[in-house]
Amino acid sequence: MRRVTLFVNGTTKNGKVVAVYGTLADLLSVASNKLGIRASSLYNGKGGLIDDIALIRDDDVLYVSEGDPFVEPQNDLKCSDEHSGAHTDWLTLNIGGRFFTTTRSTLVSKEPESMLAHMFRDKDVWGNKQDERGAYLIDRSPEYFEPILNYLRHGQLIVNEGINLLGVLEEARFFGIEQLAEQLEGVIKNTQPPEDHSPISRKEFVRFLLATPTKSELRCQGLNFSGADFSRLDLRYINFKMANLSRCNLTHANLCCSNLERADLSGANLDGANLQGVKMLCSNAEGRLSKAAISRTPLASKPTWKVPI
Repeated sequence: MRRVTLFVNGTTKNGKVVAVYGTLADLLSVASNKLGIRASSLYNGKGGLIDDIALIRDDDVLYVSEGDPFVEPQNDLKCSDEHSGAHTDWLTLNIGGRFFTTTRSTLVSKEPESMLAHMFRDKDVWGNKQDERGAYLIDRSPEYFEPILNYLRHGQLIVNEGINLLGVLEEARFFGIEQLAEQLEGVIKNTQPPEDHSPISRKEFVRFLLATPTKSELRCQGLNFSGADFSRLDLRYINFKMANLSRCNLTHANLCCSNLERADLSGANLDGANLQGVKMLCSNAEGRLSKAAISRTPLASKPTWKVPI
């Protein structure tokens, strides 16, 4: 949807922002109602007569006439504005060295409680700094600001390919544009791959073992190995604290001095496994240690593990 700002011919005060739809006659009818005149002609800023609605672009400033010729706005408008505190609708932003031309109503209307709305509504209460061209200086990323400005113009989230959505989200939060921030959070969430909680297989784990130096501790805390076949593997000194080893095949595995504290060993097969020096405080073994090799180890008489009843 296109929007334009309408002024009575020869003035730049009390403008009205309206939507452009239908025919030129429809727009003239809306202009009559909004401005309180009998609108019959539309002119652009250079005095050109508009006779086709297709010539009107988004954010154009148009002057409405009751039939009289185009009258150029007063040249002393800028001076009178400075003394009265009023503002023209068009302005330029210098965002990190890149210039954006827009209207004050665009920055204010869509998100009236945002930082941008407070900066440019009525008076520049933020004390905005301007460069030598009169553009308002804002030290933010132009790449991430462009989608925000387009959202304020037409209410749609449009991000060019290659733009990091997280960067746009941070800008939306910075400027206090809450509705856009909520949209971005939803889009980012939907584009994230689902978390993978599937168990680690024997093949994957063997790769870990081969890639780890024999003198380095392999940390496997909290990992899911449910149902894996670890039979006859050398698992010495591995940290399995709080890992899920339920229904694992650990027959004849060498678990000497490994850490199985709070690990879930329910349904695991430990027949012939070497548990010498294993830490099993509060692990859940459900009585499956009866055939483990602890009885054949020197530390069997003083085990360092505890199995809850």
